[in-house]
Amino acid sequence: MKITIIGSGYVGLVTGTCLAELGNDVLCLDLDATKIEMLNAGEVPIYEPGLKELIARNHAAGRLRFTSDIETSVSFGDIQFIAVGTPPDEDGSADLRYVLSAARNIGRYMTTPKVVVDKSTVPVGTGAKVRDCIAAQLQERGLPALDFAVVSNPEFLKEGAAIEDFMRPDRIVIGTEPGVSGQKAWEIMRSLYAPFTRNHDRILNMDVASAEFTKYAANAMLATRISFMNELANLAEVVGADIELVRQGIGSDPRIGYSFLYAGTGYGGSCFPKDVQALERTAAEYGQTSRILAAVEAVNQDQKRVLVQKIVKHYGEDLTGLTFALWGLAFKPNTDDMRAAPSRVIIKELVQRGARVQAFDPVAMEEAKKAVQSDLVSEPRAINRVRFMPTQETALEGTDALVVVTEWKSFRSLDFKAIKESLRCPVIFDGRNLYPPEELKAAGIDYYPIGRSTILTQATSASEELMSVTSKSHARIYTGTTD
Repeated sequence: MKITIIGSGYVGLVTGTCLAELGNDVLCLDLDATKIEMLNAGEVPIYEPGLKELIARNHAAGRLRFTSDIETSVSFGDIQFIAVGTPPDEDGSADLRYVLSAARNIGRYMTTPKVVVDKSTVPVGTGAKVRDCIAAQLQERGLPALDFAVVSNPEFLKEGAAIEDFMRPDRIVIGTEPGVSGQKAWEIMRSLYAPFTRNHDRILNMDVASAEFTKYAANAMLATRISFMNELANLAEVVGADIELVRQGIGSDPRIGYSFLYAGTGYGGSCFPKDVQALERTAAEYGQTSRILAAVEAVNQDQKRVLVQKIVKHYGEDLTGLTFALWGLAFKPNTDDMRAAPSRVIIKELVQRGARVQAFDPVAMEEAKKAVQSDLVSEPRAINRVRFMPTQETALEGTDALVVVTEWKSFRSLDFKAIKESLRCPVIFDGRNLYPPEELKAAGIDYYPIGRSTILTQATSASEELMSVTSKSHARIYTGTTD
């Protein structure tokens, strides 16, 4: 099939590349000419494991091409996937300007029947708006009878595993309109996704509104599980329970399962934060109060500061003179996505309290530099207190404590003896519960995880020895005491 992908961002690139891999002829459009030049030169503007190699193979085979010419892109594909961004507006609602602009361009240039597929995450009712935009343009051109259908086909891609998710989906949701055009569109979409149904049928056909709602409902449910476990973790810590044991106890119930039950520093990324807000806004537009969604968002915002609270409890509010190694900047492993990443909140709060930060991430360093500079643009002195280090080992050099924010695999197995020797005051603040508490205790390292009260420790002898040789004022920083 001939397919146009409108928008060569995360969803568009993964969708277009994977459809080309299945033998389709795909043209990806983006209005950013620099991005198109980069893609045609074999460079990929985002990090996703395996994507660069897959793009190169299909580009070389002629099945995947890139353009910034709108008219060419509309003429090319019988199926037009709209995969542009829907960033949150000031009130939290989804900004549909790029989706509707794409729809108008389709109506402006189409000369043959099209199936127009909303791949972007959009609120209920967007399909009707897309239809109206295209119909208005056709009416202007004197072509009101030119046939087209609007389909909702939401994506369910996890950053870091997007190719696997696309090529081996657990479900494919296709929302179609009633009538003859909708039935034709359903048959075309079913044929497009036929390679995924050989073992069993994964396609769910429904109306457009239900398909649009399904995407938001899925992300809101996952965000709810994360915030729920984080709230339980904070409670477990004060009542003397271990949230990791609790997780195993409830996850073993097949009605609950283990997915998204890990306590941590809160969720981030491009999907959960904006989709929860957008669903809240949709509820408000229809006179509904979404109390659970509001709580999910509030818990998540607070959770991003939990590690900072532990640091302040250990050292006191004034962190001047202290340097922290921070491992993990992206909001999750296997991506360079810094959008709403907890590390941004943690870094900002540490440097605002006078601390220095030596940060490392295996992939997200360049994106992190941009994000942190944006967060601290009005505080140039604070920016100077953040250094981005070339390795996780160099990030430890000359630091007082280690803060682990993202659960990259390279952070999981550590030589705790070497860690202790690297840190001036052997303390680890673990935002992902990566390490065995008993091993850290045996190594003489103070350990602050999330929701595990039984292993919160007092200062080690090494900490006490260091404090004894520092100045009185510096000692106050470590103990949190005052004269």
